[in-house]
Amino acid sequence: MMALSRGTLVSALLLVLLVAIPVAATMAGEPFYVTLATRIAILALAAVGLNIALGLGGLVSFGHAAFFGLGGYVAGIFATHAFNGEPLPFGLTATTSMPVIWLSAMALCGLVALPIGAISLRTSGVYFIMITLAFAQMIYYFAVSWPSYGGEDGLSIYVRNGFPGLNTAQPLPYFLLCLGVLAAGLVLFQLIKGSRFGTALEASRQNPTRLAAVGIAPFAIRLVAFAVSAMVTGLAGALFADLNRFVSPSMLSWHMSGELIVLIILGGKGRLFGPLAGAMVYVLFEYALGGITERWQFFLGLILLGVVLFARGGLLGLLAGKARHG
Repeated sequence: MMALSRGTLVSALLLVLLVAIPVAATMAGEPFYVTLATRIAILALAAVGLNIALGLGGLVSFGHAAFFGLGGYVAGIFATHAFNGEPLPFGLTATTSMPVIWLSAMALCGLVALPIGAISLRTSGVYFIMITLAFAQMIYYFAVSWPSYGGEDGLSIYVRNGFPGLNTAQPLPYFLLCLGVLAAGLVLFQLIKGSRFGTALEASRQNPTRLAAVGIAPFAIRLVAFAVSAMVTGLAGALFADLNRFVSPSMLSWHMSGELIVLIILGGKGRLFGPLAGAMVYVLFEYALGGITERWQFFLGLILLGVVLFARGGLLGLLAGKARHG
């Protein structure tokens, strides 16, 4: 009971900080800090997506940057065609409506994830990691060699896409929009974790043979989880591209996949608010130490090393105690 109360308190504190800092920054006329908070919310959402596969299913995907980048390119391509008044490939109509772009990004990522998952999930361990990495790198090099959408130089988004009833060009409304999407992602994660599907997914991580013995195919469970995980990460990619008004192959690179895994390990694998805690620490280090040295990742690495060696439940595990499940 005490551990649960402490965990709830820590989670509530994270949310309060995430909301209060950008509101205070807006009142103080410091929009830069609102942008930082928006970056935290979006990276946390991407990590929430990966946490479904990694945290619940034990699937260490080193290719989720592919979905993050694909979501970004969907936002960028829609915005570019809408700005130029040109139709999309196959005669589709371009739009700057975020709901349409989000649904398109999620649908594309889900469709791409199904064949990748169908192949990679037939392996496990290091082979699964390498196959997901290989697919991501294939998509990365395809983007680099695609001159129509900027190639290696990337693609600029001249006007941020719009959401009905909100002025997304202003930092605070866009932050609140991203916060709302993050909240929806957290609710989805908790619903999956508490469902029979989530229980089967966790069982497939712990003992797939025993799960198969009771008549549940681990492969199908993992494939669905992998696709849902990709769709959430792709949605975060679309938001990230709109935040920066730019998308480039760097969003597809293996570095991005590594960063998402780091966020989860730092915050707490399989924990509801673990990705948010990890994203906060990551962006804090990036901002606070990035202006001092280009090698700020060295210090982040020391923190990560300490977490792996002494706090297997991540920073949330250290602050809030052990989780009730796995």
